[in-house]
This record gives sequence, structure tokens and C-alpha cells, in this order.
Amino acid sequence: MLLIRRFEERAGEMYAKAKVGGFLHLAIGEEATIVGSARAMRDDDYLISTYRSHGHALVRGTHPNGVMAELFGRVDGVSKGRGGSMHMFDLEKRFMGGYGIVGGNLPIAAGFGLASDYLGTEDATLCQFGDGASNQGTFGETMNLAALWKLPVVFMVTNNQFGMGTALERHSAVTDLQRKGEGFGVPGMECDGMDVLDTYVVTQEALRIAREERRPVLVEAITYRFRGHSMADPEEYRTKEQVEEWRKRDPILQWGERLQAEGIVSAEDRERFDEEAIARVDEAVAFADNSPQPPPESLYDDIYVLGGQVRGWYSVDERSAGVHRGEDERALAEHGGPDGSDGRAATGDIPQQFTAAVEAGEDG
Repeated sequence: MLLIRRFEERAGEMYAKAKVGGFLHLAIGEEATIVGSARAMRDDDYLISTYRSHGHALVRGTHPNGVMAELFGRVDGVSKGRGGSMHMFDLEKRFMGGYGIVGGNLPIAAGFGLASDYLGTEDATLCQFGDGASNQGTFGETMNLAALWKLPVVFMVTNNQFGMGTALERHSAVTDLQRKGEGFGVPGMECDGMDVLDTYVVTQEALRIAREERRPVLVEAITYRFRGHSMADPEEYRTKEQVEEWRKRDPILQWGERLQAEGIVSAEDRERFDEEAIARVDEAVAFADNSPQPPPESLYDDIYVLGGQVRGWYSVDERSAGVHRGEDERALAEHGGPDGSDGRAATGDIPQQFTAAVEAGEDG
């Protein structure tokens, strides 16, 4: 939890220094929900989260260097610098990604569960999403199919009290979110998302039900984010007094005080853990700073609808000499133009979009 907290704080600082592009959603305050639930999983279980996903990657064992480099948009990032903050991914750790579309990860989680059934494994899936996503159509559709097909999936709604800037009672007719799956045949459970141990125990039982009884479970983790929805959030929808009241339940301070009171760690240990977390984040920032930017010619790498699958030119790139297919940019950068010259299009090589005329065979 300390590593996630210090990582998120530094990520915010790097965003303010324009080191991080795009959006940045921090999970400061939600560390117990992230760590408690993920620690209840087996190594072979699948985890898929939302766009607030840095902590999920870290808790599954992804190196902080790769996560920070991804925020910086560098080639050594976990998604080669192409995903940024909202699209962390680590297949080796079975962290199946952050997901930028609200509620879009729910049906994908059902797909993981279906794959586990087909393969006859005991792998379970933990899918985390925000309270706002429980109002999306994908929520009901996925609950229905998961219950109908008896899929081993635990759906955890991270109730941080706000769907972006809209309070829970203003965006959901049912505010006891653990009950929202009952009409589809998905039973609900609740945990204190500010208490890492309670979150662990509840998630562990939910995963047992999913794994052994082959039925989905909806868990509501009641938590709070101390920062805004994103770095661009002016936070005009809540008072400073409300935030300060929740900060009294800081999950890291509570857990540290509990461990110290029970004689498991000392005050010196807690200070050392914090210093070690800061040092790891320092290393990650230095690594990300030194990682190279993706070369311009890599823009079209891994775009699977290009090439022979599409008749005509899917895209046109004019960054180097001559008009040419965008997907040819890397080859042109390395070997010159399609006619062996300076990159200009060969005679008769006419760029065209994938239009209805081409689809109908009107090649002209």
C-alpha cells in the first residue's frame, strides 16, 4: 500500500511537470481495496480493472519501472508507451489491463470466466469497476450472462462515493450497491474498502464461491478517493471537510497503527518501509526518464487491420517525402521509398480510403 501511495503521489507530480500526457486518475485513498482484493487472488487468477489501474499493476507484481515508463509514454513501458495511464497491462501476471471505457471491462471479465470453463481450470476472475459503471447497460447484461452460465467471476464495485463528480445518491436509485446484482441472480457481499484485512477476507470468500461453486458474486467495497476523479478535476462537488473526515480513516495509517499496536512492526519499521517505497519510486522515475521515446515509424506497429486485410489505403502518412501508406512508414524510414528513391509514391499508386465503392469492387 505504501508503494502504491508513493507511486501515485509522484505520478501526480510528474503530470504537473508535463512528463505524463493524457489523463491521469490516481487511487490515493483506495489502496486497501486494491491490495486486499488482489492479495486474495491466486497467481493464476485473472484481474481486470478500470482506468485507475496503476496500483493494480503494482500489486500483481509488475515492476514500478515499467508502470512509470508507461505513464511517460516510453518504449520500456508495460504497453510500450502506447497505452499510458489508462491502459496498463501485464499478461505474465495475468493483469488483463486497465480499461478506459466505463463498464467496458465487465463483459471482458465474463469472457475470462467463460474461457476458464472451456479449459476446465480453477482460474477465477476478479473484475473491478466504479460505482458509476453499475448504471451502464453492460452491468446488467454481464450479470445476467455470468449467472446464467455460472461463470467463476467476482465483480467488485469500488464505491468511492462518486461517479466522476456525481454523488452516489444522485446517480443510482439503489445505493446499497451489493444488491444491484440480485435481480440477475448474482448474490452480493460488502467489505470495508478502507480496511485491507476486511477486504482480503471478504474477497477470499467471494473467490472461493466463484471457484468452487461456479457462480458469480458481486462485492461492494466501500472506500473513498482523497484526490479528484482525475488530475483535471477541480473537485467542486465535495467539501474539504468531507475529504478530511475520510482522511481520518486513511487505510495505510490505520493498518500501520494496528500492526504496531499488535507488536508485529515497530515505528522504525514503518519509517523504513516508507523510505524503501520512496526509493523504488525514485528509481522508477529515473528509469522512465532514461527510456527512449517510441520512434515515429512505430506509429503503425500492432495495428492489425492494416496491410492485406484491407483493400485500399487505410491511412496516409506524409511525415516523410511523398504520399504513402501509413503502415509502410517503418519500412520507408529504414529502406527509402517504395520505388527505391526518396519515399515518393510510385506512378499510378493512388491513395484511397476503404470506401463503399472499393468494397463493391469498383476499383476504377
